[in-house]
Amino acid sequence: MCQLLGMNCNTPTDVRFSFSGFAQRAGNTGDHTDGWGIAFFEEKGLRLFVDHQRAVTSPVAQLIREYPIKSCNVIAHIRKATQGVTSLQNCHPFVRELWGRNWVFAHNGDLKQFAPKLHAHFQPVGDTDSERAFCWIMQELSKSHAGLPSIQELTHTLRELAARIAPHGTFNFLLSNGEALWAHATTALCYTERRYPFTQAHLADEDLSVDFASETTPNDKVAIIVTAPLTKNEEWTHFRSGELKVFVDGVCLSPPSPVQS
Repeated sequence: MCQLLGMNCNTPTDVRFSFSGFAQRAGNTGDHTDGWGIAFFEEKGLRLFVDHQRAVTSPVAQLIREYPIKSCNVIAHIRKATQGVTSLQNCHPFVRELWGRNWVFAHNGDLKQFAPKLHAHFQPVGDTDSERAFCWIMQELSKSHAGLPSIQELTHTLRELAARIAPHGTFNFLLSNGEALWAHATTALCYTERRYPFTQAHLADEDLSVDFASETTPNDKVAIIVTAPLTKNEEWTHFRSGELKVFVDGVCLSPPSPVQS
């Protein structure tokens, strides 16, 4: 299946280090070679790059590894197709507008027999189950709230919507509107929070290290959410199946799920 990468922080930060290791999974350390994409929020604006080539050799991906685009919310995806052909329109992340804001979504998984009725405003461009699920989520959010609700209200609604889709298969996803980043896990998803005192990190998929202490300030907070741990020497917290977490200003605001007896 596909792989996900998200970044949420309290000050604009570049994602080059994490993306460099992540891209190795698109042909070197993994076989996720059916396209890739990345979206950067800049206030209400959005930079979106997608390519149907594999990320490890894509010239566009090379640009991302070298160009320090700074953002507080980033979502990236490398694709191993389960539904839909390998094409540009099927590359994640997908983008839709709601309440005057861009919303970005990427999905890892395979949804079976999920064919909801969709209104005219939210229709998929490609033929993936992922984009169909995103359109339905946007549609249901617009039906549930007359205007942009609080992050707490959105989290409550998204938790209910995710629970209605998840029975159809694997539903790991990242979603952001530039104010917060939501992450839901059915199977594999984990996160780490980088904050003062910052230390050195070493990538698991590439022989590359960075000393974050020399790149940050004591006030910086950065959360990285990914399908499988990107680094060898950081502490990663794994999601429980069915968990939806929300990240704001580099901090996970969702309390841990209770341990099942």
